[in-house]
Amino acid sequence: MVRSRDNAVVSDRWPYRRALAAIAALGLVAAVGLCFFTVDSADYAIVTDFGKPTQVITAPGLGFKHPLQSLRTFDHRLFVYAASPSEFLTLEKTPVVASGTILWRVADPKRYFETVLDRRSAESRLGDILSAELGAAIGSNRLVAFVSMDAAAYRADAIVAEIARRCDAVALRDYGIGVLDVQLRGFDFPKQNRPRLYARMKSERGRISMLYRSEGEEEGLKVRAAAEEQKARILARAIEFSQQRRGEGDGEAARIYANALSRAPEFYAFLRAMEASRNFARKSTTMVLPADSPLFGVLLDSNYFNGGAPGSDGIRRELPRK
Repeated sequence: MVRSRDNAVVSDRWPYRRALAAIAALGLVAAVGLCFFTVDSADYAIVTDFGKPTQVITAPGLGFKHPLQSLRTFDHRLFVYAASPSEFLTLEKTPVVASGTILWRVADPKRYFETVLDRRSAESRLGDILSAELGAAIGSNRLVAFVSMDAAAYRADAIVAEIARRCDAVALRDYGIGVLDVQLRGFDFPKQNRPRLYARMKSERGRISMLYRSEGEEEGLKVRAAAEEQKARILARAIEFSQQRRGEGDGEAARIYANALSRAPEFYAFLRAMEASRNFARKSTTMVLPADSPLFGVLLDSNYFNGGAPGSDGIRRELPRK
């Protein structure tokens, strides 16, 4: 009787025990979930105790904290922030509108947590830093350092590299942000000043083109003068060579004439008489010739040069010879 009553009491308590065991198990699981955490490879983690950082985890893996402590994670991958355009003055007081792009990441998680907390606040601070450094760089340089066709005057790359270095130093010191690169996204004139500036640029380019044109004309005159001088030298050598060849030809012709004359003097005298008659005797021409003239002899006797006419020997001696 007593044993059955005890069995009944134990059976009545068993559900309560199971409930307590389940509650204890759930509490243990919750405690484990509150005490252990994992850090992803793309994140940094900070454990805080009532808002005060107590742990900074920069390596991925499993971590431990007290149940009452809080966990805050930050993405440490690269971010790109495009700042809005702002108006600045160059060293010669020329107004320009410039904008830049920043490549940044979280470098010091603790400093980042204490100053900016999130990405929006971080990019707002970066925009202020970039505006200050960009304005200082533009204000200390002339316009040709950013916009120029002269390689010696163009210094935009070096100036932007210096802006990136200074932005990185300020952002890392004040906000725990590392600036990896800064680039100029835009560099232009204000809309209200563009027509006047473009007109000045056009006149400047016109002046440069006139300078180039005058230099080209001067160089062209030099080239033409050199070409004319070379042409004169070539022609002089050609004339000298042609005269030399002509003289050689005349000498050869005289030699041939002399050779022909020595072989047939009567025939040569006859040809000379014929050439003279063609030159002097025209149509309807009346000539008065002496009796001892070779032309008269040819007209009188066809055998004149063969010694057929009287006195032909004396006449032949008077014929001109070449």
